[in-house]
Amino acid sequence: MNIRTVPFDHPDAVKLNDEVQEEYRRRYGDGGDATVLHPDDFRPPNGLFLIAYDEQDRPVATGGWRAQDENEEGNQDGDAELKRMFVIEQCRGLGLARRILALLEDDARAAGRTRMVLETGDQQPEAVALYGSSGYERCGKFGYYRFHENSICMAKRL
Repeated sequence: MNIRTVPFDHPDAVKLNDEVQEEYRRRYGDGGDATVLHPDDFRPPNGLFLIAYDEQDRPVATGGWRAQDENEEGNQDGDAELKRMFVIEQCRGLGLARRILALLEDDARAAGRTRMVLETGDQQPEAVALYGSSGYERCGKFGYYRFHENSICMAKRL
């Protein structure tokens, strides 16, 4: 697998983002993740977006982080928010999410971010398990879904 930095609006990122949105619709039965994201959110040094490609150069996994500081949605100064962690079904179980997560944590730390935060949901037990085994703990809710009952927010000191 080859993991590359790409813009959030790169065609491969858009393709996989559409797939993750469909996954959310299947799991939650609604319109997907309505969190507003902008390509500039993921431009270094204030963010990063990664795509993993397989041996045939097909995009198979994504993940990104964007800088967040104290705001009315519950973020704290120094936060890096994890977004769009996703692995296509055929490549799950290969450790791609864990590799991407480690790269994103390293990059956010190098950019001076002090805490990685994320929001997932109770219909994503694989994600909750990955983050828990990677040192994340539940934290106060933040972001677009902070008032939703099935929202799970987690954080890890960088």
